[in-house]
Amino acid sequence: MPLEVLERAASDMTNWHDADGKPSGMGVMEMSHRGKAFGSIVQHAEAGLRSLLAVPEAFHILFMQGGGLGQNAIVPMNLCGPDSGKPAVDFVLTGSWSQKSWLEAAKYSQSHIAASTQESGFHHIPEPASWQLSPGARYVHICSNETIHGVEFHTLPDLRALGSDAPLVVDFSSHVASRPVDWSRVGLAFAGAQKNLGPAGLTLVVVRDDLLGAALDICPSAFNFKNIADNASLFNTPPTYGIYIAGLVFDWLERQGGIAAIEARNRGKAALLYQAIDASDLYSNPVEPACRSRMNIPFFLREPALESAFLQGAEQAGLLQLKGHKSVGGLRASIYNAMPLEGVQALVAFMRSFERTRA
Repeated sequence: MPLEVLERAASDMTNWHDADGKPSGMGVMEMSHRGKAFGSIVQHAEAGLRSLLAVPEAFHILFMQGGGLGQNAIVPMNLCGPDSGKPAVDFVLTGSWSQKSWLEAAKYSQSHIAASTQESGFHHIPEPASWQLSPGARYVHICSNETIHGVEFHTLPDLRALGSDAPLVVDFSSHVASRPVDWSRVGLAFAGAQKNLGPAGLTLVVVRDDLLGAALDICPSAFNFKNIADNASLFNTPPTYGIYIAGLVFDWLERQGGIAAIEARNRGKAALLYQAIDASDLYSNPVEPACRSRMNIPFFLREPALESAFLQGAEQAGLLQLKGHKSVGGLRASIYNAMPLEGVQALVAFMRSFERTRA
């Protein structure tokens, strides 16, 4: 989280101030989501995100609960109806998160693997021309950044060029607001907020208008995209504090120069760390360079027995949460938007020092 955002939230904790600096006499967590004060907060957040990501008017911005993982069920429940039967849905498996999405959607659809890189360890993205897309599929799902395996789609696929009329559904949880989005190629995108947007508990859904109204009968009313869109994200009590924080984050991103400036900064941070890994005799990254993530950089020690010493030394240097995911092991640096360049520089300096002492 950006320090500026946390400091502003702290100052508003017991007495939220509106855009004109007028105190409300209550904190955001004390507000009714139906009240005028919170109405201005959610409107500000929506307008900020629409401007920041250049979201076209043909798309609805929904603030929901359930997390990105919950959307693995909520999306098919909204896009696979209203007729009976289980329609085809295509998945491109590039890591653990797209796998989870595929398995969950099988409860509501004929969940079909159009392409997968599992056999090669999820170290690259399959060429879109090789995808085996289903005729009449309700949608095609990708996870555009895999946090565990460190693989990222730097360009979203153009399904029309592949002969498909299906909308593209994108799980962009872990790199939302880190780069521009080509909305002409997207039907729906969703994200848990806790990587780049705000605290855990808030989920963002950006959905094209023509995809509303196709929910299965079993879809809960509080998760029906049309209900939420028709009620400006206030159909049920939303995660009010998360929306407030997200609005502050959107303001912070604009002050940094917007998405173009943030993307340039993220490119620089990632390049610095990858260069240190590639130039090393101790560290390695298995992902093909053309699809390496800018947000999540897994790396491994060529001497795995040194991992404990590395993590202990890193913690003493103030470098935290570098242990890799338990499913793949190794180490991982997550360098989201709020991570300053100085943090990456400190990590690189420690890595080089650690390697010298082991030479």
